[in-house]
Amino acid sequence: MAKHTPSTSRIFDAVHETALDLHALGVIDKHQLREYEVLCGQAIPEYSSEEIRALRERYQLSQAVLAKVLNISVTTVQQWEMSDQRRPCGSSLKLLNLLDRKGIEELI
Repeated sequence: MAKHTPSTSRIFDAVHETALDLHALGVIDKHQLREYEVLCGQAIPEYSSEEIRALRERYQLSQAVLAKVLNISVTTVQQWEMSDQRRPCGSSLKLLNLLDRKGIEELI
């Protein structure tokens, strides 16, 4: 759904790809994979207004409920969905990415 921004180093990308393969084979667990992701500088993808709206609708959340889950105002969610001029950043962006990858159960 969201765009992935690759790291600035091909070496980090290779290490991350290897870590993903090791995780798929069961050699490393998800916590170790996350450590590799942090070390490799894997960027959190950005979300467009359409992607935020689609993500909210996928989990059948109102704007008010999404705002509550992300600990932000309803106005902020509305501004994200109305145009691409205002976009999530910081912890809100990380929580949106977690919602996208893991589902609402991870956030509640």
